[in-house]
Amino acid sequence: MEVELTRDFRFEAAHLLPEVPEGHKCRRLHGHSYKITVEVSGDVDPESGWLMDFADIKEAWKPLHNRLDHYYLNEIDGLENPTSENLARWIWERLEDRLPLLSRVTVHETCTSRCTYRGPA
Repeated sequence: MEVELTRDFRFEAAHLLPEVPEGHKCRRLHGHSYKITVEVSGDVDPESGWLMDFADIKEAWKPLHNRLDHYYLNEIDGLENPTSENLARWIWERLEDRLPLLSRVTVHETCTSRCTYRGPA
């Protein structure tokens, strides 16, 4: 049986988007209450009855939370242009070794806007 497990995380951070046109509101310094959804997928182990422990996903996320929460994203290596797209890829690259079953990272920048990254093509 194949399943998908998802775990949501939250952090607060400031950023600006230096590559958007002058006058665009996102070029000004602002912040978001980000929600990150991490998804793993695969076959359920018939003996244990689960794909993996949700606690393992939480543990894999912890160092990223510590690096992102209440920071200015533009100052983090690899996030000089911290669009939702770039942030989703940045998170993926730091989780993929810790979560071999990683299948999707979604960055919810606002309540109505999000970006989903499914790994390199």
